[in-house]
Amino acid sequence: MCPLSNVALRVVPALGQHVLPGMLDAGLLATVNSDDPAYFGGYVDDNLAAVQREFGFDDKQLAGLARNSFDACFAPQADKARWKAEVDSWLAAGPSAQPR
Repeated sequence: MCPLSNVALRVVPALGQHVLPGMLDAGLLATVNSDDPAYFGGYVDDNLAAVQREFGFDDKQLAGLARNSFDACFAPQADKARWKAEVDSWLAAGPSAQPR
């Protein structure tokens, strides 16, 4: 889903009312993406930062969203495994080693 464009298009009245947390709580393979960033004002990292601020997502939850995106894509399994390992490495490095 594309939270910033969902708000801009009035799919939800405000980001705080977005269904993303509920979908994740239900165990759905939800992903955060972008939709025409120049028009809706947000690339993927902007959308992730917005949901992190709004819902208080921690780094483990953001890593889960990244892992979901790899699980949902049509890339070869070897690429998915490599990308997931990079996310796991980022998470293991801890907040002090992560650029903000």
